[in-house]
Amino acid sequence: MKIYKNPERSLLLELLERPTKTVDDIEQTVDEIFNEVRKNGDQSLLNYTSKFDEVDLDSLVVSAEELSKASSRVSPELKSAIQLAKSNIETFHKAQKSERVKVDTMKGVECWQEKRPIQKVGLYIPGGTAPLFSTVLMLAVPAKIAGSKEIVLCSPPNEKGELADEILYTASLCGVTKVFKVGGIQAIAGMTFGTESIPQVYKIFGPGNQYVTVAKQLATKYGVAIDMPAGPSELLVMADETAKASYVASDLLSQAEHGVDSQVILVTTSESFAEEVSQEVNNQLQNLPRKNIAKRAIENSRTIVVPNFEDALTIIDDYGPEHFIVTTSNDSYFVDNIGNAGSVFIGNYTPESAGDYASGTNHTLPTNGFSKAYSGVNLDSFQKSMTFQKISEEGIKNIGGAIELMAEAEGLDAHKNAVSLRLKDLKS
Repeated sequence: MKIYKNPERSLLLELLERPTKTVDDIEQTVDEIFNEVRKNGDQSLLNYTSKFDEVDLDSLVVSAEELSKASSRVSPELKSAIQLAKSNIETFHKAQKSERVKVDTMKGVECWQEKRPIQKVGLYIPGGTAPLFSTVLMLAVPAKIAGSKEIVLCSPPNEKGELADEILYTASLCGVTKVFKVGGIQAIAGMTFGTESIPQVYKIFGPGNQYVTVAKQLATKYGVAIDMPAGPSELLVMADETAKASYVASDLLSQAEHGVDSQVILVTTSESFAEEVSQEVNNQLQNLPRKNIAKRAIENSRTIVVPNFEDALTIIDDYGPEHFIVTTSNDSYFVDNIGNAGSVFIGNYTPESAGDYASGTNHTLPTNGFSKAYSGVNLDSFQKSMTFQKISEEGIKNIGGAIELMAEAEGLDAHKNAVSLRLKDLKS
């Protein structure tokens, strides 16, 4: 990783740019595929699967028999690990449940708010070079807790026209209702419009490459909500000389191996520590099976040396990382003051991979700086807040005059009349 010491502001902005294409670069492709899927349904999905995934399918649907056989092929040890992760994720997300909020805003005027589940949700699970069955846990578990009735899962098939056994086992374990072998832009299109096989959903969840991210953003044009614009994975580590260089290097590489368009950043107050981490990265890189992917991601990555924690915090908040690891002599400074991060990992013994798999927090997080305005997936992501109100005779007398005056001032006489009629009847 190339080291930059106290870079000027103009260079810093350049260093912190993500290695991603713009929406404009991809939008035309997405529009073409969306229009084709909207018009021709399943046949378009099969055609695009043949084109992009290089496999010809007879059906997009994963059958009950396929689910059962896949489950039998997953080792007992891995099943146990997945079940442990599921338990922790359930515990953390169940704790996020909130009670009905009810209040009398004035005498006779009763207002309350309740959470209701989003009834139909679509989960996109990346396949390709790393089938992310852990993402099934992160999305299906809170969807089930929230009470979603239809949980649809789409994931790209491998060269044999199959989904990973681990994805299918986890989908069954977590209560996914329907599973389909389709990925990329075409999967998002299928869940957006609905096809002969795939149900139309109300909200789409899940990470993906740049094309999937843009497809999700464009799905919102057609009335389908999304969790967030979650694109290529990223990590920023804040560490000083009190951290362990080998740990920091391992965390950087754990994100770098996600994909060639991933990005990792190290911010430190120690130039000698930066050099030590750089050497550790090179050493550990040699032993990774996904060495070529990680190496290309490291080329998009930077080490930035700053004079103090205050400057470091400014850089981190400007960047707004998806994952933020802090391991310094004063972790509390960063924990107490960080404003923009998807998920925070504190101390030498909290690797980012813990959150990716089994600690209980959700790993579907905002990338590309969207942590400045978006939250990561949580239980509320699968719910809507609905408000209710009930006004008694006494209540409409207490509040009615104010409503009449306000409606009249806005020139909305029918609004005023809706109250006036009721007040007149009560007087008589």
